[in-house]
Amino acid sequence: MTNPHLPAAPATDPTFTAPTLGRRFGALIIDWVLCLLVSNFFADPVRDGWAPVLVLVLVYGIFLGLFAQTPGMYITKIRCVNWHDGGRIGVLRGLIRGLLLALVVPALIMDEHRRGLHDRVAGSVIVDAPRS
Repeated sequence: MTNPHLPAAPATDPTFTAPTLGRRFGALIIDWVLCLLVSNFFADPVRDGWAPVLVLVLVYGIFLGLFAQTPGMYITKIRCVNWHDGGRIGVLRGLIRGLLLALVVPALIMDEHRRGLHDRVAGSVIVDAPRS
């Protein structure tokens, strides 16, 4: 039974249109800058390139798993949700998505719904955030 007050799951919504790549890239840039700043607390991100990547993976795991948005996604008004039911993807799948995103190449291999390989493996999709 579906709830008429909730949006349709992206996988079953024939009108689903993914947000622009510009908004997605903008969110990633904002998140990356925040990760560079945070990683300064425990490493030199210029010398230790792993530090901001580690922070990015953790941010994706925690924020996507619990809130369906990273800080960058909040600013650009997009969310990352479960492809099949529109709910949150959970911390483990958020970590997997973040790890694959850190490899960059999966993000470049997109389908017709702008789901990168990292989204397909994690069972996620980027959608417009509901207006408050």
